[in-house]
Amino acid sequence: MTPTAIGLVAGTLTSIAAIPQVIKTLKTRHVRDISVWQPVLLAFGVALWMMYGVLINDLPLILANIIPLVCNIFLTGMKIRYSNDDL
Repeated sequence: MTPTAIGLVAGTLTSIAAIPQVIKTLKTRHVRDISVWQPVLLAFGVALWMMYGVLINDLPLILANIIPLVCNIFLTGMKIRYSNDDL
């Protein structure tokens, strides 16, 4: 496997990793078992990776971080919104 292929597979997997959690949380509105810090820290980390991609003008790096950034911001919002519903 070439380095480019490995990078594409890695970028795809990390880009879609949060989607199942977003879908499950949307369906169940159950957030008790989700730590608010996990999606906050991941969103911050992928935002930094995206900024790094902008600084070095690396379009694949920028694109690979858009979906996880949106998903983790969305998860954080659902955690805050639905936390009172779990009480």
